[in-house]
Amino acid sequence: MSKLAVLDNKGKETASINLPENVFGKHVNTAVIYQAVLKYRASSRQGTVSTKERADVSGGGKKPYRQKGTGRARAGSTRSPLWVGGGTTFGPHPRDFGYDLPKKIKKSALKEALNAKYQSQDLVCVADIKDALTKTKEFAQILKALSLDGGKVLAALDGSNESINRVTKNIPFFNVVRADDVNAYDVLSHKKVLLTKTALEKILERIQK
Repeated sequence: MSKLAVLDNKGKETASINLPENVFGKHVNTAVIYQAVLKYRASSRQGTVSTKERADVSGGGKKPYRQKGTGRARAGSTRSPLWVGGGTTFGPHPRDFGYDLPKKIKKSALKEALNAKYQSQDLVCVADIKDALTKTKEFAQILKALSLDGGKVLAALDGSNESINRVTKNIPFFNVVRADDVNAYDVLSHKKVLLTKTALEKILERIQK
């Protein structure tokens, strides 16, 4: 059975958690991860780009010159896409790029993402931090003891003191998320994943339902 060490604030192992064999230690299914990442990235696109077609460009109501006798091609408006300053043909308009995936696929993608971090030894579990912290420096020392002071870190700190959220705001490349909200893209877009024991138990409950 796969196990994950539970560390204290000083980086010393105090306990361990048994991880489900059907999730951790197996071959990583990259196909389901790809589907989830594609979905989350598409949903994050703003889709606000917009261009004006000939009907949207101001002016051009007057026929630029007579229909016949000039030797030039017929023209009914100076706002034709063929003219400089005219409208755009088939240009992009605001749209929603997002789409949804079945819940089973999203849950499976989260499983595989955590499994990938576990196999690369980038999944760190710490005991719930009950002590109140007043300065960012204090939490930075905890990260240093856990060897998490370099690269992007995603942290789910459920079960810890409320002061943790305040002292972590000024730490660069450190993002805090609730265990109930974490998804596969969050996990994969960070180098390390830090979980409290309470948060890990919540996530394991989510992916095993």
